[in-house]
Amino acid sequence: MSAKRQKIRYPSASDSGGRGESSKPVVGGIEASTAKSRPESPATSSEQLMEKICERDNCLQALKRVKSNKGSAGIDGKTVEQLPAYLKEHWPAIRDQLLSGTYQPSPVRRVEIPKPDGGVRKLGIPTVLDRMIQQAVLQVLQGKWDVTFSPHSHGFRPGHSAHQAVAEAQQYVREGCAWVVDLDLEKFFDRVNHDRLMAAVARRVADKRLLLLIRAYLKAGVMENGLVGTTEEGTPQGGPLSPLLSNLVLDELDRELGRRNHCYVRYADDCNIYVRSQQAGERVMRSIMRFISNRLKLKVNEQKSAVARPAERKFLGFSMTAGGRKRRIAPKSLLRFKQKVRKLTSRTKGIGIEQVAKKLTSYLRGWKSYFGFCETPSTFRRLDEWLRHRLRAILWKQWKRGTTRFTKLCELGVNRGLAARTAGSPNGVWRLANSPALSYALPTSYFDSLGIPRLYTGK
Repeated sequence: MSAKRQKIRYPSASDSGGRGESSKPVVGGIEASTAKSRPESPATSSEQLMEKICERDNCLQALKRVKSNKGSAGIDGKTVEQLPAYLKEHWPAIRDQLLSGTYQPSPVRRVEIPKPDGGVRKLGIPTVLDRMIQQAVLQVLQGKWDVTFSPHSHGFRPGHSAHQAVAEAQQYVREGCAWVVDLDLEKFFDRVNHDRLMAAVARRVADKRLLLLIRAYLKAGVMENGLVGTTEEGTPQGGPLSPLLSNLVLDELDRELGRRNHCYVRYADDCNIYVRSQQAGERVMRSIMRFISNRLKLKVNEQKSAVARPAERKFLGFSMTAGGRKRRIAPKSLLRFKQKVRKLTSRTKGIGIEQVAKKLTSYLRGWKSYFGFCETPSTFRRLDEWLRHRLRAILWKQWKRGTTRFTKLCELGVNRGLAARTAGSPNGVWRLANSPALSYALPTSYFDSLGIPRLYTGK
């Protein structure tokens, strides 16, 4: 679905059997959700998927993708640079194991990374060989399965993006859905039921060798602190195949939401349902929580989930103004931005401004490519002003002595009287960083010359 959505018409009460609160909008006269009418790509007994997975071109493409993604080594210590030489020597034997259904993956290496909102996210890093095999499997299965998934699911899918998900949510709000049921699945990737997942895979895959391989990856185990533990549930984040399997698990939720004719959008385990009243939202919340618990065997995090106005919630880093008129950057996302910039521009590290600029430029470009999707340019203007203020403070701190500061200001064109008053001022670094002398000596063009991109590029 493109971010520029077709005009949405809500059906009348007679069209939806009187279920006006959460009725599904109609796009171009056709019900927007087609997930319930699409085939589930049923498996056929004649499938020979493992041969397709092991084809030379597919494996070379998988190897190229793994090398481009880089990433750290698994438990065997092998890097992506070492993988081609290893495959040249061992691939015939590995291929035979895959085709005979006897290949056994290595355990994944446990890595914990901090979450933006606190806590840690546990990743499982497979060996580079297992990453290549998973990528080869993904390339064959994704093309077969993706066309059967809901158009309202946008996470980890070719042709879909977080921006499309946000734009779709905004459109629901603009069309009158004034309340959102914001669902947060608690530790989703760690709690996927293996038996339910394999049953869903078996409905789409008949090749028993592939079924054995996927289950082997689920059961491969995790190495932590030098010890290998078993994995009885969950799909460890970190492998190429995990996102596709997670979408398969939540496809059942998509189908249920489509069957109930709800307006919803999902990105991985972030799911928002849009309704027209608080009462409808609370009713939907109770009902969907029961479905997720009883049918999917998953758990909703009640502390992070809520029925609220869309402007009060964030979705994929964005929030909205009243009525969905504009997309804006969520307050928590702005806070994380400032925390990251403070870390990159710490005044106590003693590194040169050129090195600071290099690190900062890389971060700013990536951040802007995502959050540039917002519709409130004044936010970027304010961030630019704050960022330049902070960079001036770094330089003022680095110049240290009054004589050095006086000399630098004069070299940068400040008249001697103003330079002397500023260099001898008892005011603190942050206050002086916004003084007339430093604003003149270090204008925006100076930071442009260092290659630091502006967030706001309008007039």
